[in-house]
Amino acid sequence: MNEHAVRTTILLVRHGECRGNIEGLFRGRVDFPLNETGLRQAEEVAAELAPFRPEAVFTSPLLRAKKTAEAISAVSSAYLVVDEGFNNTCLGTWEGRPKTEIAAEFPEQWRLWLENPEVLSIDGAETMDDVLERSLKSLDRIVEKFGGKTIAVVTHRTVIKPLLAGCLGIRSPYFWKVHMDTAAYSVLHHDALHGYSLFSMNITGHLSGFTTEWV
Repeated sequence: MNEHAVRTTILLVRHGECRGNIEGLFRGRVDFPLNETGLRQAEEVAAELAPFRPEAVFTSPLLRAKKTAEAISAVSSAYLVVDEGFNNTCLGTWEGRPKTEIAAEFPEQWRLWLENPEVLSIDGAETMDDVLERSLKSLDRIVEKFGGKTIAVVTHRTVIKPLLAGCLGIRSPYFWKVHMDTAAYSVLHHDALHGYSLFSMNITGHLSGFTTEWV
């Protein structure tokens, strides 16, 4: 087979719902577990992805992602790998705080969050460029190892957005141009000739319910 025809499939999954999602909190590295809805969503996305037969599931180390990944791994009989490259964005002093408080206390930074988070600077936080670089580095390494196979990656909204930008060459500002709901998944393909291509985005039909976040 022509090496250019070897296609790798990446199932890019956002974790299930947690308290931080429905309470309007900036999550970052705060280790929220899945709530009742999130646990159900993890089982629903696991059942949805089983026919893809992923060989391995890579996950952020945070509980909400890891528990979602464990459900996928169990149903698909795929082995599970925790990868720090897919950890959520470190949001520094904003972590765990209500978005309404941040908007009131830091109006100019809040405006940047809504309009151009790629240039936002928060005390103690990563930049979007930092997240793009580390997550894409991890994905490139995995694709090289699992060429021609199917793998799943379970991570967070503020990782998926820059990661997709890096994969697809979307220039800044890109953050609000793509959207991923809790326990939704997208499908990427990779081959040597084309690099990464987006096959489908933010699939939610398997979910019995979810909360959409737009800020």
